[in-house]
Amino acid sequence: MRDELVQMLSQKTGLSPEQSQEAVEFIVSQLRTKLPAPLASGLDELLAGGSADTGGSESMAEKAKAMAQGLGSVFGSKTE
Repeated sequence: MRDELVQMLSQKTGLSPEQSQEAVEFIVSQLRTKLPAPLASGLDELLAGGSADTGGSESMAEKAKAMAQGLGSVFGSKTE
């Protein structure tokens, strides 16, 4: 998923692949510091193409909702 983000950013903005890689890494590092711990810990695995395992028996829908809520708090909006 990380490589796809780099490629999409490069295509959409005209940045070089190296610049796009730096931008994606910067954004990911910022998300890691702002997301709740269970989401931040699964971020790298998710971006590597795995599943964001936050532990327990949460369904993918529950995990997606938790991530959306976490991102909403990062960006100052309410997500339901």
